[in-house]
Amino acid sequence: MTADTIGGVWTYTLELIRALAPHGIEVMLATMGTRLNKAQKKEVKLIPNLEIQESNFRLEWMQEPWPDVSLAGEWLLELKARWQPDVVHLNGYAHGSLPWHAPVLVVGHSCVLSWWKAVKHEHAPFDYNRYREAVTQGLRAANLVVAPSQAMLQELKEHYGPLSSSEVIPNGRNPEAFKPSPKKELILTAGRLWDEAKNIKALTMIAPALAWPVYVAGEEKHPDGFGTEHKHVQLLGRLSHDELAPWFAQASIYALPARYEPFGLSALEAGLADCALVLGDIPSLREIWGEAALFVAPDDTEALKAALNKLISDRAMLNEYASRAQSRASEFSPQKMAKRYVSAYAGLIRNHLSTTKEQLACAS
Repeated sequence: MTADTIGGVWTYTLELIRALAPHGIEVMLATMGTRLNKAQKKEVKLIPNLEIQESNFRLEWMQEPWPDVSLAGEWLLELKARWQPDVVHLNGYAHGSLPWHAPVLVVGHSCVLSWWKAVKHEHAPFDYNRYREAVTQGLRAANLVVAPSQAMLQELKEHYGPLSSSEVIPNGRNPEAFKPSPKKELILTAGRLWDEAKNIKALTMIAPALAWPVYVAGEEKHPDGFGTEHKHVQLLGRLSHDELAPWFAQASIYALPARYEPFGLSALEAGLADCALVLGDIPSLREIWGEAALFVAPDDTEALKAALNKLISDRAMLNEYASRAQSRASEFSPQKMAKRYVSAYAGLIRNHLSTTKEQLACAS
C-alpha cells in the first residue's frame, strides 16, 4: 500500500490498516511526501500488522514532481519484488500504470482537476496536462478504482474518462477515539489553512460577528513554502489526532464551509464527537450527511454567519443537529470499511488467478 503523509490520506490509511488486522491482512506501507514526524512514528508502532518503508519523494500534485514520481516508481517496484504482495493498493494515481504483475486497486481520494474546477470555477490550465495524462494512465491500468463517495467517483469519470471497474467504499473512523466531553461555547474547524478548498478564510471573515470564538487546527504553510494570513481566529497549528480529539470533544459546533471535499474525514470525526455540523453545500457532503447537517453555499459568508448564529442562539436546535450528526457518523465504521476492502481484495485475487490460469492454458 502507498500513502502520503501530509493530509487526510494518512488518517484513512492507518484506520484501514488497523481494521484489516482481524482479517489476517498484513500491509507493507510505502510512504511519500515527507518523512514521518514524531506523532506519526508513534502511531505506526501501535499497529501490529504494519511494516513501513519511508521516503520523501514529491507527490504527483506538487510543483514539478515528475522526476520524483519516476524515482518513486522505481523504488516501489523494488519493494514489490522484495515483498511479493498479493494485492497492490495505491492511494495515488500515477503509479497505477507500473508493471506490477499483481492486481492493482487505486483509490481516488481527490484530484487536482476536480479541485481546480470546484475552487476556481474553471478547467485546470494546460500546465496540468502531464498530470492529467499520468492520472488517466494510472486509473485505466488499475484493476479496480475505488472512491470514498459517489460524487468523487463521478468526478474521476468526468475528468479522466470511463473506468473499467469501479466501486464506492466510504471511509470510516473509530468512535472510541472521538468521545464527546462537556461542551464549550466554541466553534472548531480543521484543515490545511492554505487549501482554498477548505475555505477556512470564510470563517475568518465572519469571526468578529459571531458570539463564540473560532478555533482553527491545521498547517498554515503549504509544503512548497507559501502561506496565508488568518485574523480573528485562534490558531492551534497542526495537531496530532491525539491532540485534536479533545478539541472535537469540547467544541459545540464544527464548521467546514468547503468548496471541495470528496469525503470529509474531519466532519466525520466531529460528528462522532457530538458536534453540530455546518458544512459547504456541495454534492459529496450532501451525499454523506443528508439531513444530519446544516448546509451553506461555500461563497455565501452571510449564510454561513446566519447558520452559525442560529445554532448559537437556539440551544434546542444545536442539540438536535449534534444528535443527528453523531447518529449519522456512527454508520461510517472502520469495520464496515475494512469488510468492503477485504471483499474487493478477494475479488481482485480471484480474477488475477483466473486470468493467470487461462494464460498458462493458452501457452501450453
